[in-house]
Amino acid sequence: MARIRALIVLLLAGSLLLGAAGPATAAGQAVLPLAGPVVRGFDPPDQPWLSGHRGVDLLGAVGTEVVAAMAGRVVFAGTVAGRGVVVVSHGDLRTTYLPVRPLVSVGTGVSAGQAIGRLLPGHACPGGACLHWGLKRGEEYLDPLSLLDEVQLRLLPADAAEQVAGLVRYRDDAVTSGAEVPAVLSRPVPGAVGSRFGMRRHPILHVVRLHNGVDLHADCGDPIRAAAPGRVARVSYDSQSGHRLEVDHGSLGGHRLVTIYLHATGFSVRAGRRVDRGEVVGRVGSTGLSTGCHLHFTVKVDGGYVDPERFFSG
Repeated sequence: MARIRALIVLLLAGSLLLGAAGPATAAGQAVLPLAGPVVRGFDPPDQPWLSGHRGVDLLGAVGTEVVAAMAGRVVFAGTVAGRGVVVVSHGDLRTTYLPVRPLVSVGTGVSAGQAIGRLLPGHACPGGACLHWGLKRGEEYLDPLSLLDEVQLRLLPADAAEQVAGLVRYRDDAVTSGAEVPAVLSRPVPGAVGSRFGMRRHPILHVVRLHNGVDLHADCGDPIRAAAPGRVARVSYDSQSGHRLEVDHGSLGGHRLVTIYLHATGFSVRAGRRVDRGEVVGRVGSTGLSTGCHLHFTVKVDGGYVDPERFFSG
């Protein structure tokens, strides 16, 4: 039980204390639009056309009331791509909320904390349904949590521990059963998947064997980023892997999670060092048995190879 409590504390600290420099706003001016823990943080792409996470996800129950984060005026309340959306203007800032059933109409003035909709299904996340909360200034996406002061981020709802314990159970069951576990890993490079996990004919050795990861498209010299926080377990070189990096991410729902990065030109971190999600750890290359520049990315759970695409966040 003590281990579970410690894991809950770590999850809450890692997912909720995400405040960073952002748009100027008076402390306490904004409120969380949903009383649930943050299960996926702001993770914008390096380029506007690439995939990423342009907001934060708050865990909640379908039907839960969603409130305006700040005072403003509703500029959109309707459906986009089959999902209910509300957009509130706050001068040069806009906040977005989806998927919701709108309780307000365009032109309505709202105050911070006023109900604007109810959470609908359609945005799945670890543990259940989520509200995707976004913040924009013009066409630039910003971190919505930057609107909140540190005290607000630490004042969790009364049932937050129970919800996060449910999240731990959800992830444990998903990892054990082989199901998808989204929002765990970010892509270490933004390129699409070329060769997927599974049996294939090796392009150089010409033998059929397990392709124990995924090959991600990337150019020579592109930055390789840590897929999640962790500690560097090994930095090495061999004739097949080329420059190789292993990062130990600790326990995921009671299972050991390790990520491995191959064929780099080299790595800028050493064994034993802590790394953050998104931190540049090396550069893409074509070392070892490789037909060209790309990143071979592998995930191991409890020492066994698994499909990395089960864990990608976007």
